[in-house]
Amino acid sequence: MNWSEVIGQKEAQARLMQLVEEQRLPHALMLCGPSGSGKLALAVAFACHLLGGGGKVEGEGRIPEGQELFSFNPPPSTLHQNNLMLDNLEHPDLHFTYPTIKLPSMNSDYKPVSDDFAREWHELIMRGPYFTMNDWMQAMGGENQQAVITVGESDALVHKLSLKSSQGGYKVSIIWLPERMNTECANKLLKIIEEPPQQTVFIMVSEEPDRLLETIRSRVQRIDIKRIDDESMHTALMERRGLTDDMARRISRIANGSWLKAMEALESGSENEQFLDMFKTLMRLAYQRKVNELKRWSDSMAGMGREKQKRFLLYFVRMVRENFVYNFQREELCYMTQGEEDFAKNFARFINEANVIPITELANRALRDIGQNANAKIVFFDMALQMIMLLLQKP
Repeated sequence: MNWSEVIGQKEAQARLMQLVEEQRLPHALMLCGPSGSGKLALAVAFACHLLGGGGKVEGEGRIPEGQELFSFNPPPSTLHQNNLMLDNLEHPDLHFTYPTIKLPSMNSDYKPVSDDFAREWHELIMRGPYFTMNDWMQAMGGENQQAVITVGESDALVHKLSLKSSQGGYKVSIIWLPERMNTECANKLLKIIEEPPQQTVFIMVSEEPDRLLETIRSRVQRIDIKRIDDESMHTALMERRGLTDDMARRISRIANGSWLKAMEALESGSENEQFLDMFKTLMRLAYQRKVNELKRWSDSMAGMGREKQKRFLLYFVRMVRENFVYNFQREELCYMTQGEEDFAKNFARFINEANVIPITELANRALRDIGQNANAKIVFFDMALQMIMLLLQKP
């Protein structure tokens, strides 16, 4: 994998490269940032750069002052083979650590390790380094479990990194979501970070760094990764997904800097269209005060599964916000598809300063009630009846 597979993040890439060029690369880095910003993609691309012969690392006191810092420059005879291994993410000096689950086939005393799910991880990351924890849970087949990094993993990692580099250069350990380490594992990992094996670089990829032990956070160099800039997102959507300029622009604004949200918006297009129809139907019937038809709308909503009901209510909240903002005629602040915008042209004026907060609170209460297994027919019919009065409110 190379830098071209990372979407945007040129500033973060430049900072990483600067650390290498100035021979200030620490033995432990932590990339922190929101989901979908490309932290794992950056980590993997940087690891491949290091393993491909591009870098030097700080001695951290292990190399005498004045002595040249080590670097890995593979001979031409092995460079091609090295690059093939990196392209396939099968380099023997590249180690991945990630949260795992305990399968029914495992002994009750067994502590799962990353190698138990190496095939599933490799298949997932080779499809692209942009995925969620839910994607990983599905790949492991444990959607209903809690994934953690066990003490067994720390023991396995200590053993791997104690071995000599197979290619004569770096050993790179990428730890995805280190905040999921249990306490015993974190304490063991702390020891190896404090006294790392020679030519070893740790790259942690974290979304919730505050959950890590303070002693670990204090021993890594933190680099905060920002959301993907709109221009890079726009370009990637056109080049990688074949979208038109207008569609790419709309999706990039909806995504708000997250490639995962952009993909979710593309993949859930049909459901969003259904939700838009439900939203339009509710608003039209409420405006016309057609109580009987609102009752049928509520019954139809109640027939869906609770997870889908919750997704609709979240969509409802977003549409209320977008229609309110639409009134200000600030295109850069609106995040709507073409169909949503077409409806907003005539409807947005009904969402104003007097009712935008009460309507949002109404939907959030419904979301809470559905989450607590309240009767869906009652929840949605009550919501529909209150919408009749709320749409009449004027600033």
